[in-house]
Amino acid sequence: MGVSVEEFLGMLDRLPEVRQGDGGEWVSLKVRGKGFGYLWERTETVGLKATIEEQMALVAERPEVFEVQFTAGRFGWVVVHLDKIEPDELFELVTEAWCLTAPRPMVEAHEAAHGIGHSV
Repeated sequence: MGVSVEEFLGMLDRLPEVRQGDGGEWVSLKVRGKGFGYLWERTETVGLKATIEEQMALVAERPEVFEVQFTAGRFGWVVVHLDKIEPDELFELVTEAWCLTAPRPMVEAHEAAHGIGHSV
């Protein structure tokens, strides 16, 4: 169990137009100039954008894995401890954060290309 910083960074290559920015103590994650996540390599944690409902559910379900980071408007950011999460679950959360941030046409094109949300 657990995801290394390198594995996490590799996950980002699976999403369109993700840009990383150096924030000094952290790496910002953006799509088209809008932030959807942060990586703190020193603590091996990631902050991800989520809905407030998702944030509350994750933290309530597994407080050893997830922490409340902050809320902003209708979004609740959650801290994820990389050493305590499975890769598939983390990629799902990263994808959700990206989808909450990327322009709708980009999200729809990504979902169509990967058969997400469509009956097969």
